[in-house]
Amino acid sequence: MGVVLRPVLQRNIFDHLEASYPNEGGGFLLGALDGEAVRISDVIPVQNVFAAEEQHHRYAMTPQDWARLEDEAEIRGLALVGYYHSHPDSPAVPSVYDRDHAWPNFVYLITSVRQGRAAEMLVWRLRADRSAFDPDELAVSD
Repeated sequence: MGVVLRPVLQRNIFDHLEASYPNEGGGFLLGALDGEAVRISDVIPVQNVFAAEEQHHRYAMTPQDWARLEDEAEIRGLALVGYYHSHPDSPAVPSVYDRDHAWPNFVYLITSVRQGRAAEMLVWRLRADRSAFDPDELAVSD
């Protein structure tokens, strides 16, 4: 499988997540299947609406955000293929909370933001039985 992300889109994600620090930031990944890979065509930041005192380790968006982004993807001939978010001062590894709120058909880019700087980006896929995430390959290239 794998995920292909252009360098400019990775930089856009890093800029958004660094600006969100020390809180979690996140957004959607728009793209399409390209053979066995998921090719990301655009990234859309979405405001963190989790309770302010919990945003340092939790991220949430509204159902309206989800619906709006699904509509935008369809209009642009793309699909909502995944989601990105940060783990401030924590590893880029999914938490139990992440697993409980994830979907098996999406890809998840998690970025560790350490002391305000993006340090590591990893890609994950939730198993169909929702028991765990598995790592996937990330190719940052044009």
